[in-house]
Amino acid sequence: MLKKTGLFTKVLAPALLILGAVLPIEASQGLSLQQTGWFDSGSRGEEGVLEIGEYDPAGKQLFVTSGDGHLWVLDISNPVKTKLAKKIPLNKWGKGATSVSISNGIVAVAVEADNKQAPGSIVFFDNQGNDIAALKVGALPDMVIFSHDGKTVMAACEGEPSDDYTVDPEGQVAIIDLSKGVRSVTQNDVTMLDFKKFNKNMPQNVKISPKAASASQDIEPEYIAITPDDKTAFISLQENNAFAIVDLAKKEIKTIVPLGFKDHSQPGNAIDASNKDKKINIRNWPVFGMYMPDAIKAATIGGHNYIISANEGDSRDYDGYSEESRVKKLKLSPQSFPNADDLQKEENLGRLKITKELGDADGDGQYEKLFCYGARSFSIWDDTGKLVYDSGDDFEKITAAKYPLFFNTTEDETKFDDRSDDKGPEPEGVAIGKIDSKTYAFICLERMGGVMVYDISNPEKPQFVTYENNRNFFGDYKNGTALDFSPEGIVFIQADESPTGKPMLALIHEMSGTVSLYNIIH
Repeated sequence: MLKKTGLFTKVLAPALLILGAVLPIEASQGLSLQQTGWFDSGSRGEEGVLEIGEYDPAGKQLFVTSGDGHLWVLDISNPVKTKLAKKIPLNKWGKGATSVSISNGIVAVAVEADNKQAPGSIVFFDNQGNDIAALKVGALPDMVIFSHDGKTVMAACEGEPSDDYTVDPEGQVAIIDLSKGVRSVTQNDVTMLDFKKFNKNMPQNVKISPKAASASQDIEPEYIAITPDDKTAFISLQENNAFAIVDLAKKEIKTIVPLGFKDHSQPGNAIDASNKDKKINIRNWPVFGMYMPDAIKAATIGGHNYIISANEGDSRDYDGYSEESRVKKLKLSPQSFPNADDLQKEENLGRLKITKELGDADGDGQYEKLFCYGARSFSIWDDTGKLVYDSGDDFEKITAAKYPLFFNTTEDETKFDDRSDDKGPEPEGVAIGKIDSKTYAFICLERMGGVMVYDISNPEKPQFVTYENNRNFFGDYKNGTALDFSPEGIVFIQADESPTGKPMLALIHEMSGTVSLYNIIH
C-alpha cells in the first residue's frame, strides 16, 4: 500500500536505509506512562493557547497560562473528566501570563506588560482565583518560581528588545521577600538584581551580541532553578549560552558561567543537518552546538546539587537585527574547511542555521568555526556549572527509530525532515520527579512532540527509559484530530498529592491547546 501512494519510495525507504546505520538506544527497565486524562481547549495556533502550568494539590487543580490573556484553571480531580473550572482575567495588570508557580495555596503569576519593554508584574492569587497583591518587576518577566520553603519568589525578567531593536531593556532578576506573608507584601519587599557589574568584567565565552549597547542589556534571563536547600538559584541566560548563579542569602549574582560548546564532529554527538536530503542522515559534522538551555530544574542526588537543562537554543532574530545565517551563505576559511564546496551543498551542511556572531575570530570575513543553535539534548551540570552529562544524539536517534516517517517534523504540520536544518526535535521543557529511590528527568520536545524519560539516579550515567508521544501524525491539527503537538510546559505530580494516588505527569501543548495527563506506572 505504501508503494502505491509513493510514500515508501519518497520517505520510508531512505529513512529505513539510514536507520540501518543508527544504533538503537537501549531502554532501561523502569517506569511507563499511561494516559489517564486529556483536555482540549478548542483553540489552536501560534498565540500560545496553553503554555506553562503548575499543580495545586489542595484543590487538585492545574493552573495554566494562556495566550488569550487569562490564567486557566483546570479541575483534574477526576483526570478522565478533566474540565475547565474557571478563567482568571489578567488584563488589569498587562497583556497576559508568561509563567505560574504555586506554594501552599498561593499562586504567583508573571504578567507581561502591554508594552513588552516596560516593567511587568508578579501578581499573587489564592487558589480560588482571588487576587491578593501585585508587584512591579523588570521588563518581560518570563518565569516565576517559589523557593521550596515558600518564603521567596523569584522572577527572570528577560528584557527582550523591541522588534526594530531600538529599545533594549536590561535583563534583571527579581527577588520577592514573602517572609511576612503574601498579604503583607509591598513593593519594598522586591529586590531587583541587574548585570551592570559584568559590563566591564564579562567572563570569556559568554555570548554577547556585538549589536548590544551593553552586556547588561544583551543578557536575557530565561528560566530559574532553585536548589532544594534554597541557598542558590541558577538562571539560564539562553541567548547568552550561560548560567548566572545567585546567592539567595546575600541576594546577589555571584558569577556568570559560560556553558561552552558541543562538538558535533565527535562520536555520540551526531545531528541531521539538512532538510533537503529527503532522508534520515544522523552523522557527525564540523560544527559546534551552543547549549542555550530553555527550561532548567534543580535536583539533589546523592547529597550533591545538580542542574538539569533542556537545550533548546534560541537566536536573536528581529526586523531590526538578526544574527541568523545558513552555512551555504558564509565564506568559509579554506584552511579550516578545505572541503567547503561539498559542505555547503544543501543536502550536506549548507542549510543548517548558524550564528554570524561567532566563528570569525580574526574578523577577516571568513569563518574558521561554525556554531549552531541548541544541542538537541538534555544536560546535567554540577553546582559550579560544569557539564556532568549530555544525552548526545539520543533524541534524534530515538525519534528516528520510533517514527521514521515523521522524523524531525515541524509542530503544526507533518513534514518529514523539516526541522533538521534548524534545531531538530527541539527540547523545550523539563520536569524532575523522585519515585521510590530513583530520580527521573522528563524532557518534552517542542517540534516532534512527546516526552523523553531518563533515570538520572546516577547523574554521570543516566539511563533512557521511554519515549511517549500522543500525537496523531495523520491527523489535522486545525480540527483537533492531530491530538497533542508542540509541548511547552511539563509538570510532575508526586503520588501523595496526585488525584489518582500514583505519580503523574501533565504535558501542556501550546499549538494544539491541549493537556495530556499520564499516570506513571512503576
